[in-house]
Amino acid sequence: MPSVHVVDHPLIQHKLSILRNKETGPKEFRELTDEIALLMAYEVTRDLPLEEVEIETPLAKVRARMIKGKKLGVVPILRAGLGMVGGILKLIPAAKVGHVGVYRDPATLKPVEYYCKLPADASERDFIVVDPMLATGGSAAATVGFLKERGVTNIKMMCLIAAPEGIAAFHSAHPDVPIYTAAVDSHLDERAFIVPGLGDAGDRLFGTQ
Repeated sequence: MPSVHVVDHPLIQHKLSILRNKETGPKEFRELTDEIALLMAYEVTRDLPLEEVEIETPLAKVRARMIKGKKLGVVPILRAGLGMVGGILKLIPAAKVGHVGVYRDPATLKPVEYYCKLPADASERDFIVVDPMLATGGSAAATVGFLKERGVTNIKMMCLIAAPEGIAAFHSAHPDVPIYTAAVDSHLDERAFIVPGLGDAGDRLFGTQ
């Protein structure tokens, strides 16, 4: 069953509002993207399995809970997805990072993979695919497809802002993959930009406007 999780924690919503502001410059935009990604990662990893282990505190032995040997991976969709990786790695420093680059063929308008580098043990890992914007859903759906072709079976999609059209297209292709987002906006405009959105995330992250 397709699922969309809107992570509406007040800190995330506050930071997202500053991120949207057209007056927010690249330095602050990068810092906010990093912070929001870190905060969202708490929710995305909520269902990680735990196991009981015995540890010894300064006072006594105790049965404590720790994450049950789960191998995790993060895959940013180039280039804007790179802005979200640092925050996630602060929370999950042992995660491995793959990279996927996708462009839209001007003739067919279909996404084409131009780069894909995943950890050697990708098929053994659970992956979080990250991109600030889920607009048409084409790049995200293609990226998840590339991961599945390489044997990955447990995937989550994480974005800052999603459009209803992108959610529908993504879940049409991958009904088994949940989406985590900080906001679902109104619609796409004629250029496939999310409205009200925040503009071009890649340009704002890297100062290439």
